[in-house]
Amino acid sequence: MVASKAWEWSNVSDERWRIPSEESYYLRERWKKQGYKNFLDLGCGVGRHSILFAEAGFQVDAFDLSEDGIELLREKAHNLNLPVKIIKGDIKELPYEDGIFDCLLAYHVIYHTDTDGIKKVIEEIERVLKPGGEFFITFLSKNNNSYNDIAYRIDHNTVIKMEEPEIGIPHFYTDLGGIKKLLRNFTIIKINHINEITLNSSKWHFNVHGLKTVQIT
Repeated sequence: MVASKAWEWSNVSDERWRIPSEESYYLRERWKKQGYKNFLDLGCGVGRHSILFAEAGFQVDAFDLSEDGIELLREKAHNLNLPVKIIKGDIKELPYEDGIFDCLLAYHVIYHTDTDGIKKVIEEIERVLKPGGEFFITFLSKNNNSYNDIAYRIDHNTVIKMEEPEIGIPHFYTDLGGIKKLLRNFTIIKINHINEITLNSSKWHFNVHGLKTVQIT
């Protein structure tokens, strides 16, 4: 299993990583109507989603490996007087008790590992969610041209990025079949396969909305 490596936020100039994603507004309203309270921002970065959910009254836990990222979040939460619980650590080893979160968001986060690592991350997500709790997570698609960069591939699904701000960070790629296999213990609500096009790039990814299946005994 490859070691995790944090983003260096001082090298990140793209402001979109500091603005809540479009999907997060829908999820916030959906989960609020469902009476969810305990929210985990898994791989919170600088906390764009932690702040969004805390402002809506959720009890927010924010978790990330990047020291400078969580320091920026800590400062912003303090200035806004928002009670965000912030912990630094590796997403493959979450320091939370079993079944404590109603909902979990991991937006462009969990694929920063290899094939063995992604399995461990999924196991941890399943462990910390309550039965019936929902998640929204993002995977990189094998449709991306970067998946074919065999010079930096470390296993069949994983490529090490060599550009800022992600130098040395592993990226796990998958397809629909791979997602269904990884999430076989969950109930899938929706999967979107999206080509995100900007002026300078075109990237494919999967957005997956699902829930921890309630076991009937």
